[in-house]
Amino acid sequence: MPRQVDHELRRSRIADAVCLLADENGLEGVTLRDVAARAGVSMGAVQRCFATKEQMLVFAVRHVGARVRSRSDARLASSPAQSVRSALGHALSEMSLLREENRGEARVWLAFVAKAAVSPPLAAELRSGYAQFHDTVAALLREAAGAADPHVQARTLLALADGLTTHVLVGHLSEEAAREALDAHLRSLWNDAPGG
Repeated sequence: MPRQVDHELRRSRIADAVCLLADENGLEGVTLRDVAARAGVSMGAVQRCFATKEQMLVFAVRHVGARVRSRSDARLASSPAQSVRSALGHALSEMSLLREENRGEARVWLAFVAKAAVSPPLAAELRSGYAQFHDTVAALLREAAGAADPHVQARTLLALADGLTTHVLVGHLSEEAAREALDAHLRSLWNDAPGG
């Protein structure tokens, strides 16, 4: 009887391999042969999962975004009694990938962002991921009833989170300084709110 293959598990293993290779060498260092070797599958298996390298990269960036969203959602769910303002800070902290253990993921995310500037399919996937993050942040802002325009504030906060990620990765800011900048912006958001 032929062995059953769990295609989603295989695709996830391939995406993990793409991310590990991208973290080590950037996306230009990601080859099908190296992905297959790192994932422990044949090149044929990679090609059966993804018709093109671009499809593989799109799936990998979706995979990274899903991990970040999952951690953010878990952080929100783990403390249901926290204030909405605290929840927003926790969610943005996860989205900005500032912690040391998330640096590899941050490097990979920024490699995908850079590649998306010349890859419409990757750009479309990133827009979709950012839209989901935006909806989460805007919902928290609406719930906090402090932001004058939750959508504008959500865009500002996501841009700040991305910028802080970059500044930490290149060594311009420490993780602590980046957290202080994020916290200061959140405090100013509440202080500037009507009745703040």
